[in-house]
Amino acid sequence: MRTVRRLAVAFGAALALLPAVPAGALPAGGPRPAAETAVSAEYPVVMTIETVNKPVAVPNGTVTITGHVTNAGKSVLKSAHAAVRKPWQGKPLTTRSELTDVTTRTTPTGRDGVDLDSPQYALNELGPGQSQPYTLSVAVSDLQLSTEGVYELAVDAWGSTADNQRDRPLGIARTFLPYDPGATGAQPSKVTTLWPLVHAPVLAAQTFSDNEQTIPVLRDDSLAAEFAPGGRLYELVETGSSLPGLTWVVDPDLLDTAFAMTKQYRVQKPGSEKKAAKEDNTVLGTGSAAATAWLEKLRTAVAKPGSQVVALPYADPDIASIAHNAAELPGVDAALGKAATAGRLTVEGRLAVDTRSDVAWPYQGYLDQQIAAMAQRTGSSLVLANGASLPEPDALKYTPTAVRPIGNGQNAVVADEAVSALFEKDLGTPQEQTLAIQQFLAETFVISRQEPQNPRGLLVMPPRDLTANTAKALATAVQAAQAGKWVEPVKLDVLAQGPADPKANAGVPAATDYPSQARASELPSSALTDTVKIQSDLDILMRVLTLPQRVRGPFSAAMVRSMSTEWRAQAPEGSVYRDGVAGYLAELTKAVYVPKKNVITFAGDTGVLQVSVRNDLTQPVTNLKLVLSPSQANRLKIRPAEELVLPASQSVTLRFQAEAQNNGPVSMTAQLWTTGPNPQKYGEPQVFTVEVTSVTNGVLYVFGGGLVLLLLAALRFFRQRKRRAQDDEGDGDGPRGDEPLDGEPLDDEPLDDAPAAADGPARPDGAADRTTPGTVDEDGPRGPERGGAAQTPRGSSTDGRDRATSDEKVGP
Repeated sequence: MRTVRRLAVAFGAALALLPAVPAGALPAGGPRPAAETAVSAEYPVVMTIETVNKPVAVPNGTVTITGHVTNAGKSVLKSAHAAVRKPWQGKPLTTRSELTDVTTRTTPTGRDGVDLDSPQYALNELGPGQSQPYTLSVAVSDLQLSTEGVYELAVDAWGSTADNQRDRPLGIARTFLPYDPGATGAQPSKVTTLWPLVHAPVLAAQTFSDNEQTIPVLRDDSLAAEFAPGGRLYELVETGSSLPGLTWVVDPDLLDTAFAMTKQYRVQKPGSEKKAAKEDNTVLGTGSAAATAWLEKLRTAVAKPGSQVVALPYADPDIASIAHNAAELPGVDAALGKAATAGRLTVEGRLAVDTRSDVAWPYQGYLDQQIAAMAQRTGSSLVLANGASLPEPDALKYTPTAVRPIGNGQNAVVADEAVSALFEKDLGTPQEQTLAIQQFLAETFVISRQEPQNPRGLLVMPPRDLTANTAKALATAVQAAQAGKWVEPVKLDVLAQGPADPKANAGVPAATDYPSQARASELPSSALTDTVKIQSDLDILMRVLTLPQRVRGPFSAAMVRSMSTEWRAQAPEGSVYRDGVAGYLAELTKAVYVPKKNVITFAGDTGVLQVSVRNDLTQPVTNLKLVLSPSQANRLKIRPAEELVLPASQSVTLRFQAEAQNNGPVSMTAQLWTTGPNPQKYGEPQVFTVEVTSVTNGVLYVFGGGLVLLLLAALRFFRQRKRRAQDDEGDGDGPRGDEPLDGEPLDDEPLDDAPAAADGPARPDGAADRTTPGTVDEDGPRGPERGGAAQTPRGSSTDGRDRATSDEKVGP
């Protein structure tokens, strides 16, 4: 009698539902993860299906299902039990829209079938919030499956509640069960599964040097845990190694980081991103053993026959952000081209396998015309695309193969949107994993039977940050479908070389159709502009270094890392990384500089201006010159300087011949410039004041006027004495007129207060006097044991500084 009542309820619900869901009205594209049962007073139970012991049913088999029943209502459950529903009318689901219909239901309906009388699992009285596990084993024959195909597998709770004594369905859980009674002659679908090995950039631009080696520096030690057993990257390699025909998609920067970690490495302390790596701002890394074992494990996995390795451009630069926000920046194409070449060489070198490096994978596979053009500019002939970017026309009643010619010699391999969506998030619970596996099997089974003699090519595209749990579920699904012989795993090259379907959509959308949520996470134009500028600043620094290889490699790689796609999900960390790279480069550049000064005194109309240049780098620098530019060139003329050579961690003092025309202050700018073709300013200018005093012409006028007055006075005095002598000539007491008077100088003797001679003549050629490391540096003259002494300007201490003002002082 209960069965008859249930049939009547189911039949009535089905009649009510049929007009609302006409055939073909549901969207194509396959199922999404099953919807949660809507909890209400009528349906207070939440059911879960957590395991299905036989993902594919076979004749004479048994399917065992486990899960939980939870009372999410406000009333006690009474006389309830769990049971498996026999599929409605015993008919399979033959279209992808029918699969979608099942996954979008939220309450029990007649289309879910009818409860089997056996087996049933009696439930205890469950109060609000209480839960109970269940296990149901059902014979495949009892499900009365009519033919091969995919069927809905539903488990519900039936009973009453304390506030509603009516016997009714209280909640339901749904999944799918493929039924395969034997070979039918259908050709298996060729399925390519991408297996991404990527991680946000960790290697810093800094390196740490001890007495024996150069040690890499990491921004954090997160990879130590990821490479160890149980870590995400370890589990990806462990799981992927069991899959045939896998396509590994590898970021070469991750391999370089792993290799760097196999030896001694150091990790930055927080807040030291812009500083040179030292003992006090770094700590020793802890992941050397794990990184070594992981690399060996990966080399073994990718060497399996039938596998393929795709090398992403080095550090996986975000070509979508670049295409939208930095496509016209100078140097972008060159940087991406170098990243592609470096990517291929790195993967081949680290893994000892052949790789494919002409594959572009824009963020989440979203494609538009600007992204396709950027991929082509950087040499990518194949683009991995999301099915949402190239949706199929409504008139197409089957799933086309993945390959699409998109013009200009490029092909896209389009991932199946519905299948890939099953593995987008972390499948952290058994329920989520089982639902994804069973829906994958249902999807691929239906696709393989759409045109049984015309096998399709499918691409499964999980996210870049594929988790260990999701990877295990995906691997289980692929292996189960392969065991059912409706899926054949193949590498990307096999799929890409297959024939394209002329009826499939190959029209790349315009940039205006790019998804807004993806646009919102892009690297902004300002960040990309600043990052590209790093290359131009680095080029200037490279001009002056005598050992540029110490800096070029780490910074060039760090610049590309600054544009990594992985920063999409870690925007704050990406900003810190970019700021750290730019800040450290600025610190290195500023290590060669003109020390700050305020006033220099210049006495006389000609002489020498002394200006020091300091090199705080640990290597010598060259190809530099210092240019002094007075604000009033008509008052103070400066002769040009020669090219500089600055030893490591030392100063050099330059001597500029100068000629002053007038007394008073003159503003002076000291700017370092690179030499050679296309000279560039180096570093920030230093502005100081030159105080010009005692210009020679004025001094001579003063002394000359005083001397004339003195001579006139002396002549008058002499004449007066001579008259008095003539008047007193008869006495014979006075001196003779031609004898000098006591205390009076002769006309040809110098005056006591006449100016003294200069210390030495100015250099006649007017060239700057460059002191070498063996003569004078900023800290003072070197003694004979260091190569000789330098002249010290008068009126100053031995190191050329005015100790009262701490400014450099010059003399004639």
